[in-house]
Amino acid sequence: MLRSVSSTLRRVAATKAPTQIAVRSFSSSIATHNLSFALSEDQLAIQDLARKFAEDEIIPVAAHHDRTGEYPMEVIRKAWELGLVNTHIPQAYGGPGLGVFDGSLVSEELAYGCSGIQTAIEANGLAEAPLMVAANDEQKKKYLGRMTEEPLMAAYCVTEPGAGSDVAGLQTKAVKKGDKWVINGQKMWITNGGKANWYFVLAKTDANAKTGAAFTGFIVDGNSKGITVGRKEQNMGQRASDTRGITFEDVEVPHENVLGAVGQGFKIAMGAFDITRPLVAAAAVGLARRAMTEATKYAVDRKTMGKHIIDHQAVQFMIADMAIGIEAARMMVWKAGWLKDNGHRNTWEASIAKALASDVAVKSASDAVQVFGGAGFNTEYPVEKLYRDSKIFQIYEGTSQVQRLIIGKGIVDRITK
Repeated sequence: MLRSVSSTLRRVAATKAPTQIAVRSFSSSIATHNLSFALSEDQLAIQDLARKFAEDEIIPVAAHHDRTGEYPMEVIRKAWELGLVNTHIPQAYGGPGLGVFDGSLVSEELAYGCSGIQTAIEANGLAEAPLMVAANDEQKKKYLGRMTEEPLMAAYCVTEPGAGSDVAGLQTKAVKKGDKWVINGQKMWITNGGKANWYFVLAKTDANAKTGAAFTGFIVDGNSKGITVGRKEQNMGQRASDTRGITFEDVEVPHENVLGAVGQGFKIAMGAFDITRPLVAAAAVGLARRAMTEATKYAVDRKTMGKHIIDHQAVQFMIADMAIGIEAARMMVWKAGWLKDNGHRNTWEASIAKALASDVAVKSASDAVQVFGGAGFNTEYPVEKLYRDSKIFQIYEGTSQVQRLIIGKGIVDRITK
């Protein structure tokens, strides 16, 4: 059991995310009652805990981990001890049991410190989300429970070298042999791939079925025979994160590790995104907020043409646009999280939050470099790292284009039904 989780985290889980916002997602039927954007005292305490952790433990070492690519296990261990890792694991399995809304408060603050370190932490949440969606009690006890007993990592294995957004193109296969399944295939760009105690793996189990029924989800122990962990990829940004290819060669998995039922894997894998996309969006908001903070501080100090550059309208407008995007994206994150926590489908809202926040992060980081000028192009200043780190938000957990496909289809469904 995780003995160090603060009583605050447990109290807020029991309140069922009291912050209230509009329920419906379309202007023709927005609920107007219970409209409030105030965080509770417990939520403010969680936010403050994560903010102080980012300031004290993440920011001082972020540049080191970016420069070296060293996995930030010492930071993750400290975050785990405070209950800032695995936040949505239910109390029944040793976790704090926070909802998506409250988890977004943590994600934003950690990403403000370093989105690479935050991604390493949040990758646990992505791996665990399919279990939250479909695991039985024994699976949750075994695999979620162990995550609260010691600081372990897990990984979500779906993407392949030839198939990212095109899930139907996945080639990894699982064949039933007796009471076991044998998995063969290669996954790519797997976050926490080289550190995972276990993997969620999506594999094709019926080559003749349509996409929705062709795949099955499996829980695969990281020490299983036949797993080969590839080299750590040298990425443009978020270098503290561990990203690798994972090869499965005749890996045997007991039938009891099938998640949900055979043929439900695609539905489970996509359902997990309703939990995780708002949290990725929250991290993008955190990075954008950091970019705005750094740009503003620099603009207040730096002088050109006889005055501080913050007094130049061109610079003021860039920073104002950052603020507009950050505030709007955060509200969408909160709405998507609230809907999920209160039993409403949030797929459309989660995609809007993810697409909007990702674009805001990239633009804010780019404009922050512009405010810094030549200094912003130099590695001695933090905005260069923010710029590199920001781009992946438009790619992982569904590209911005995929989000727009979901959003566009949702608009059609709402107007034509």
